[in-house]
Amino acid sequence: MKVEMLYDDDVTTNYLEGKTLAFVGYGSQGHAQANNLRDSGFNVVVGVRPGKSFDNAKRDGFEVYSVAEAVKKADWVQMLTPDEVMSDVYKNEVEPNLKPGDVLGFSHGFNVHYKEIVPPADVDVVMMAPKGPGNLCRRTYKEGFGVPALYGYFQDYSGHAEDLSKEFAKGNGAARAGLLKTTFKEETEEDLFGEQNVLMGGITALIETGFEVLTEAGYSPQLAYFEVEHEMKLICDLVYEGGFNKMYKDCSNTSEYGSYVVGPKVVGPESKQAMKDSLENIQNGKFAKEFMKDYRAGFPELYKMRERSEHSLLSEVGEGLRERMPFVKEADKYSTPQDA
Repeated sequence: MKVEMLYDDDVTTNYLEGKTLAFVGYGSQGHAQANNLRDSGFNVVVGVRPGKSFDNAKRDGFEVYSVAEAVKKADWVQMLTPDEVMSDVYKNEVEPNLKPGDVLGFSHGFNVHYKEIVPPADVDVVMMAPKGPGNLCRRTYKEGFGVPALYGYFQDYSGHAEDLSKEFAKGNGAARAGLLKTTFKEETEEDLFGEQNVLMGGITALIETGFEVLTEAGYSPQLAYFEVEHEMKLICDLVYEGGFNKMYKDCSNTSEYGSYVVGPKVVGPESKQAMKDSLENIQNGKFAKEFMKDYRAGFPELYKMRERSEHSLLSEVGEGLRERMPFVKEADKYSTPQDA
């Protein structure tokens, strides 16, 4: 189903004038959204626990409070903590301090869609989900542009929840690039599917498998790294800039022909079925239950898989090679979403 894109001139409401916006969390998205909305003229405060994020927000000139105090002062509460801790933060510090008529905002629908958070009936529940990481949202905003975003609502108490989500997205700079209407269900399920099957799970498995095939065949790990991981970024940049057509035009006829012939064999019917199974587990809530169960047990499975990834031959070879490539080592001081 085709969805109409909205831009700056399509968003003309002014419901947020004079309101106080509290950002709960000051990690990647919290930092970007809080600064963007402040620069757009809104009154912004930050609610966060003591630590690195608290210090960063203070350094950036915000009034910083405990989460509970920030919620008390606010008319809009934007929830930007990691998914796994959000329901605890909400139940302990946000919910007891919400006031009738407040707006409860999210940038990902996970907790609401899977009922980890059940909002009270007397607040608006809205979404503004940028289609890009926080630092990109901030950088493009400062450059006079932005990244596209999804907007929508789960609960319309005031009668203008949709307009509120669009106005918030415009304040974040997203309407400069384009807004797409969505629902909490659609955004959550599509986002998880994309992460697991293509953007992270799919691409890392593809890189790792290609690396293993080359090294097991006797090719040097360093050569294999450059071929399947380093150059992936260059190819993805071409796709990002102009789709598959630009990628094919900028690469050789040999590579184009080979991709048409071999690609569908590598990612074929079996892979498609695995994607369908993944989508089903997202839709029926099985993945969310497994993830939250692992979190509440102390993340034993996550940490075990992370340890294996961090100490793989591919990771070790890549780390050594990148040490001599300073152009890929720019630090991202807000890149740790767990530090919220």
